[in-house]
Amino acid sequence: QVQLVESGGGLVPAGGSLRLSCAASGSIFVINAMGWYRQAPGKQRELVAAITRGGNTDYADSVKGRFTISRDNAKNTVYLQMNSLKPEDTGVYYCRMVVVTYSLQGNLEVWGQGTLVTVSS
Repeated sequence: QVQLVESGGGLVPAGGSLRLSCAASGSIFVINAMGWYRQAPGKQRELVAAITRGGNTDYADSVKGRFTISRDNAKNTVYLQMNSLKPEDTGVYYCRMVVVTYSLQGNLEVWGQGTLVTVSS
């Protein structure tokens, strides 16, 4: 089974920065997509940033110019660099990957456990 472990969340003042990491482990043949989602208190989960195997990226309008998604393929790790943080960025951030394993045909969707980001005003 593939597992994702997230780290890097915490409490930061408005205008500050955080860097989230998400590392995948298991028998992974290829990772076709990586992404970050967040869920604010009382709200639905939303896409923050995503990157495909081909390197194409997508960002929520609210984070464009402030957040950057990147990956290290050798480490099966995806990062989210968050700068100029705002209180409305507060929420639980979840890592998502779509992978193909050696033992299972087809795509497998895997989620991390979530890491809390709190931006104070």
